[in-house]
Amino acid sequence: MSVLPLVFTSGWASGINAYAVVLLLGVMGATGATDEVPASLHRTDVLVIAGVLFLCEAVADKIPYLDSAWDAVHTLVRPVSGGVVAALLAGQDGSLPQLAAGAVGGSTALASHLVKAGTRMAVNTSPEPASNILLSLAEDVTVAGIIVVALFHPLAAALVAAALLAAGVTLVVFLLSRIRRFWRRRRERAAGRRPGTSTPAPT
Repeated sequence: MSVLPLVFTSGWASGINAYAVVLLLGVMGATGATDEVPASLHRTDVLVIAGVLFLCEAVADKIPYLDSAWDAVHTLVRPVSGGVVAALLAGQDGSLPQLAAGAVGGSTALASHLVKAGTRMAVNTSPEPASNILLSLAEDVTVAGIIVVALFHPLAAALVAAALLAAGVTLVVFLLSRIRRFWRRRRERAAGRRPGTSTPAPT
């Protein structure tokens, strides 16, 4: 079977949480649960670094506004990670050129990253932090579940990932007004005004 479904799914998941993807794939490979994972992903140093960065993301991703700043920093990191993981998976399988796999994984990661970032901007217009925490936890669980399924049922996982990506794009379009409100508040904060007013913020 072609590795393309696994490449697509890992790309989608990398756009949500690249460190979780590397960590999960590495652990699955290191424990011998699957032989689909290349050895370079379950090296001890890779697992340690991915684990530390995953813990950092697990905290930053649940704090309003910090999560959006974290997303901005990872606009390059997640697509690159998705492309590299996809190329490594293709190299292990041999059924898809690594360059093509990297392009699919990277572009899919970029698309899902933009959906994630846009959704977080909309959520950050809400005054309470619970929605950020719940959304982040849901993303973590979904990424973990879909990566595990992808290793054993790649086509089914790819179909789920495609459906989630389509639903996410639709949701972001629906939430455009909230996203514009997020950017308006950011500009007001940068200008030293109270959000929603022309009154200078207290110093």
